[in-house]
Formats: sequence, structure tokens, C-alpha cells
Amino acid sequence: MKIDHEVAFETFRTKLNQSSLIRRSEWKKVAGLPFVYLWLEDHVDQRMLEDALKLCAAKAMRGKRLTLEMSYVRKNQAFYVYRIRFLVPQRKMFCCGNLCDDCIRFTS
Repeated sequence: MKIDHEVAFETFRTKLNQSSLIRRSEWKKVAGLPFVYLWLEDHVDQRMLEDALKLCAAKAMRGKRLTLEMSYVRKNQAFYVYRIRFLVPQRKMFCCGNLCDDCIRFTS
């Protein structure tokens, strides 16, 4: 049985490979962190790429309590490198007094 962020990563990779803006993508893990190398079509700039990455991530996270952490790493002449992570929420252990929606006082 796969957990939410594993399913989200698979969906994200699938959506990314289906994007018309990206010619090729390659995933590498360095020190346990996932990095994606992206070769773009000729007409695509960095802003368009980041919009496409966020859209693919939003589709992958739909129905799950995950957040996206996306960091631009570098650009080579041929490709862009991003660090992509889906973070799971941490459960609060005490009431901080700020009337948060997920306050521990409201759980049973």
C-alpha cells in the first residue's frame, strides 16, 4: 500500500511527462532529496516552466493534505534543475493559543 506522497509523486511524474512544454525529464536522488532535470521545448521560458510544474503538482495533490516545496537549483544550457518535494502535514501536539483551525483542542 502506497502512502499519499508516493502516489502524488507518481501522478506528478506522469503529468510532467504528458506536458507539451517539456521535451524530457530525468529524476535523480542526491542525499535522499529528489531532483528533476528538465529539457524544455524551444519556445518555453522559466516562468512558463514553473507554472507547468505547479499545475502538475496541484493535480497530483488533489484530494490529499500535501504541500509542494519546489526550489530552483540551476540552469544549464540544455536543462533546468529543480528540487521537488511533497510535504505531509505535521500534527500539532499542543495548543499555542492562536485559535488555529487544526488546534489539538478540537480533535477527539
